[in-house]
Amino acid sequence: MTARNLALLTIILTSPFILVACCQGERREFVRQAPETLQATEQGSIARVHTFGEFTLSSQPAPADFELLCDQGVRTVINQRNVGEVTAFDEQEIVTSLGMDDANPGFGGAVPLTDEIIDETRNLLRTAERPILMHCASANRTGAIWYAYRTLDDGLDEDAALAEAKAVGLRSPEYEAIVRDYIQRHR
Repeated sequence: MTARNLALLTIILTSPFILVACCQGERREFVRQAPETLQATEQGSIARVHTFGEFTLSSQPAPADFELLCDQGVRTVINQRNVGEVTAFDEQEIVTSLGMDDANPGFGGAVPLTDEIIDETRNLLRTAERPILMHCASANRTGAIWYAYRTLDDGLDEDAALAEAKAVGLRSPEYEAIVRDYIQRHR
């Protein structure tokens, strides 16, 4: 065996050990942190607010609350109030003037909660720029969507996801039943 072949064989045999040794420090960066927990909090004048990681889930914010949330880093607002609902201000104008993205997959009243609305909102929760504020008038609709998202996208046990959704604000037995059926069909 020539010196060149011996050197090549040595490199081939020791390379995996060198790579493993070099990558040991890198592995620590990819260790997942402890699971986040849903936390009730206060935010400006908003009546009902919960946070979970990069999500804020709430009832209707006032104009000044959007400014506060923007200052705290919120990048996307998902408004689940349907376009026909009356508010005292133009939310889309306020949100976009503050530089935040605005999405409005609204439902309620004459607009029923459908698979398409749940799909669209789950997609926004997965892909929109974070941190995200998701709200409706009372957090009832927000809780309904949170139930689907936590079960199907985060893999949380359905009972635990429902408990979170109710803590957020889900009160409607109709929305709960619609989302439960949706979850069963989308597992």
